[in-house]
Amino acid sequence: MQATYKEPDELGYYGEFGGAYIPEMLYRNVEELRSNYLDIINSASFQEECRFLLKDYAGRETPLYYAARLSQKYHTNIYLKREDLCHTGAHKVNNTIGQILVAERLGKKRIIAETGAGQHGVATATVCALKGLQCIVYMGEKDIERQAPNVARMRMLGATVIPATSGSRTLKDATNEAIRDWINHPENTFYIIGSVVGPHPYPDMVARFQSVISKEIRTQLKEKTGSELPKAVIACVGGGSNAAGTFYHFLDEPSVDIIAVEAAGCGVTSGMSAATTQLGKPGILHGSKSFVMQTKDGQVVEPHSISAGLDYPGIGPLHANLFVTGRGKFLSATDKEALSAAFELARLEGIIPALESAHALAALEQVKFDKDDNIVICLSGRGDKDMETYMRELNKK
Repeated sequence: MQATYKEPDELGYYGEFGGAYIPEMLYRNVEELRSNYLDIINSASFQEECRFLLKDYAGRETPLYYAARLSQKYHTNIYLKREDLCHTGAHKVNNTIGQILVAERLGKKRIIAETGAGQHGVATATVCALKGLQCIVYMGEKDIERQAPNVARMRMLGATVIPATSGSRTLKDATNEAIRDWINHPENTFYIIGSVVGPHPYPDMVARFQSVISKEIRTQLKEKTGSELPKAVIACVGGGSNAAGTFYHFLDEPSVDIIAVEAAGCGVTSGMSAATTQLGKPGILHGSKSFVMQTKDGQVVEPHSISAGLDYPGIGPLHANLFVTGRGKFLSATDKEALSAAFELARLEGIIPALESAHALAALEQVKFDKDDNIVICLSGRGDKDMETYMRELNKK
């Protein structure tokens, strides 16, 4: 199979990025998944149950909302894909529903996950509660402090939340701990990865489960405008699952601009950033080859972002390929720019976005569109989890 922008080749590569760089002790786990996932997800029983849960449990399809006041300000037509209205408050549940159904069909009873902003952890705990499965979530100690509401939700749903206390105590370190757990419990454990990262087949599998976002956008945009194809689709990118889902069904449409927004933190050159495509170089992280923020001798550089979900020193291989081939335009937004965009959306449209999504909104200050253009921005999550950060900002004023 030849790789495309959307799908990797048979070894899991998007161009030069991807693959499965794993210790021998993980080979059996990953190979079991790789050799079964396509047959499972293409089966009629899987498709039927997945559609049912996405519709009646997760609340899909999510609205494509024309943001009139935001459009007026930026002199173009802006549509928001409202993933914040999904059950659990973010796009993450699209993927956890898909993966829990795969885990069931592989006979796994113990589920582990990593989480940064907490939305993936909540979504994993949610589907584990739904299916009556044991759930363990690894989360950086720093993220546990700044995402306390999501930690409480996970525990209420029956999950065990284990802090990662090494390194920067954020998403990277939580991922390391989850991989260690998986190595130690190969027989009964399924690892639900939350983004388009990790060894093949995870980037492909997660992108497929999130592609429901762009599939709906095409149908909804045609109903509203007469055309399935916008001028541009915009999404924030850390690992990049919401972006993969938003871009997926437009990647082979050259007339559609693909715009990804990374977290610049305190500034790309500040030493406190997570703008991987600008600061990184090809390397191996968490089981795949991609762009990685690293020193000359290959040590991972600690990232920084005000948004826990973008605080990651790598990027999914699908996105790395979009970057090097020029199919995607990669921008970055600072903490300050993201906060400004969040408050702007709240006050113009009455929608409080997640800090991750606010980075995508910040692109409106960087790219100029024509008044007749139709622009779709993925609003990947709601801002409840970030209220403490927003309150600190309000108290400064």
